[in-house]
Amino acid sequence: MTLYENTVMVWMASYIWPFCRVSGMFMVMVGVGSRNLSMRIRLLYALAVTIVLVPTLPAMPDIGLFSLPSFIIIAQETLIGIAIGFISLMVMQAFVVAGQVISMQTSLGFAATIDPGSGQSVPVIGQFFLLLATLMFFAVDGHIAMINMLVISFDTLPIGGGGLTSLTYDKIARWGVWIFTSSLAMSISAMVALLVINFSFGILTRAAPQLNIFSIGFPITMLAGLLVLWLTLGTVMSHFDLQWNRGLAMMCEVINTQCQF
Repeated sequence: MTLYENTVMVWMASYIWPFCRVSGMFMVMVGVGSRNLSMRIRLLYALAVTIVLVPTLPAMPDIGLFSLPSFIIIAQETLIGIAIGFISLMVMQAFVVAGQVISMQTSLGFAATIDPGSGQSVPVIGQFFLLLATLMFFAVDGHIAMINMLVISFDTLPIGGGGLTSLTYDKIARWGVWIFTSSLAMSISAMVALLVINFSFGILTRAAPQLNIFSIGFPITMLAGLLVLWLTLGTVMSHFDLQWNRGLAMMCEVINTQCQF
């Protein structure tokens, strides 16, 4: 059996180009893109999905693997995968911001831990909300939905077809506003409740100036904050469902398709 160089290059390109899109998504998506997961395991995931996916893809462009157009395609495919995975990451960050706002209002912001995803010091409550959101992401098969989006993207954004437009990147950047909007919606009830408590301490200070408001206010605020946090947990699932549907809708806009939820 004789293998010609051109045949080998075409075969390699048919796997390398899809692999760039798949690995780009796995590099930043929720759970899989975390630093907690070994890079070797992440690579094996991307290889497995690529091997299963390649036989179902349309014909690849007739471009040499080691050429300038091929390197442009590799960059385009990587950016498409990163864009899809980055949207899921922004959905999770909304819960992190909400947890940080609540922790600051409840005087629990001093309790910090290292975020394994970013390597930064973050409040424990923010990390707790992130863990809840990540568990719900896998519970609703969010990873399968993202792989499905990836498969659809090869039909709507074929390899060598030009990639994402500048308007799409602008939409992704502007969609980040939902991080702060949704985090405010999740934490506004806790903020109002703790504001009422602080008003109560202000009235108490005016009525009885001899009381040391700092010695009794701090522990009461912490206990009230834990109670408010417990009451807030009941709405996390509904907020996650709403934000995840928004994230899926944005992914559909990025890959130029219509989604039915």
